[in-house]
Amino acid sequence: MELTARPLLPIPSPDPRCALTGQVKLLAAECGLSVARVTTMDPFPALEPLMLEHIAAGRVTGMDWFTPERAVFSTAPRNLHPAARSILAVGIAYRGADPGLPDDGQPRGRISRYAWGVDYHKLLKQRMRTLHERIEAHLGRPVEARLLTDTARIVDRAVSARAGLGWYGKHSCLIVPGFGSWVLLGELLLDLELEPDQPLDRDCGSCTICLNQCPTGALVAPYTVDAPRCLSFQTIEQRGAIPHEIRPRLGAWVFGCDVCQEVCPYTGAARKPADPAFTPARIEQAYPPLRWLLTMTEDEFREVYRGTPVLRAKRRGLARNAAVALGNVGGEADIPWLIAALDGHDELLPRGHAAWALGRFGGAAARAALDRARQRDPDPWVREEATLALETFS
Repeated sequence: MELTARPLLPIPSPDPRCALTGQVKLLAAECGLSVARVTTMDPFPALEPLMLEHIAAGRVTGMDWFTPERAVFSTAPRNLHPAARSILAVGIAYRGADPGLPDDGQPRGRISRYAWGVDYHKLLKQRMRTLHERIEAHLGRPVEARLLTDTARIVDRAVSARAGLGWYGKHSCLIVPGFGSWVLLGELLLDLELEPDQPLDRDCGSCTICLNQCPTGALVAPYTVDAPRCLSFQTIEQRGAIPHEIRPRLGAWVFGCDVCQEVCPYTGAARKPADPAFTPARIEQAYPPLRWLLTMTEDEFREVYRGTPVLRAKRRGLARNAAVALGNVGGEADIPWLIAALDGHDELLPRGHAAWALGRFGGAAARAALDRARQRDPDPWVREEATLALETFS
């Protein structure tokens, strides 16, 4: 059999852009970033009208920083770093082991998982900063970069979705393969020409579990959250009184809410990373005793929650939330604690919400305390709350 000689063809050189992109992603993993994908610096023109409609519909009422001007600015990444040529979308998976609710007979509150450990804003920035340094060391030259987390004027989820890091769930969170929505997002805007990834062609199908299970109906439609109704907004961002119609739906949540993520089939099946940064150092950082939250001092609050996102709610906010939670999950043994808060808490928000909780329990002692507050509390709003609570007795 005669063999015909074939001409030798040159082996094509690897695309330097692809090689650099692969190396950057490898470095990202070594720096503790669970996922990393690339997209361009192109704007998001379709996002602008959606965000403006969201604002006009009142779905961000209470977030004074979320203005139309910010929305327009956020849809053009070059507003943040004109010299950048690529965006590296990164994330840290945070669903760790659950320490479990102690069986000690104490009514306890619930804190959202992302807040169990260190403040993720600082953690993300720290790991992205390390990655930036590693990239510069690999290239042997300075690299212009801007590091962003969710407080920056960029739409994290839109960037990550276009980069193929995940896809939008109907609860409006980004679902990342293997991790569900238990992922905290950040971006590095780099003056490097990296190979963009493609968006994922996936969705939630016909599933609507998250919409059906939201405690307050804040998921008003697929992919749409009405923030003022959301328990995360009410327990963290709300600086005043929690609306009466929402209080019974708060359950035991005192900081944030994970219900829409917990019921999601994708996030329920997510693997649990062993990142110690999100392991609570003490049980109060995951399941705090409600009576203690109601009576803690400023020094105790800062000692227990130092370095965690829970500080954002402030002591008076957590005490307010604890009063509501006791009204929802507490028992008769908690009435003296609520009476003490109504009679003597130094902040008016816990006093007023303790009045509401006492109105749910009833009884002679609660009635007497409410009547005292109705007549003697120095704040008119607390007096009004006590009056309303007394009306529930009849």
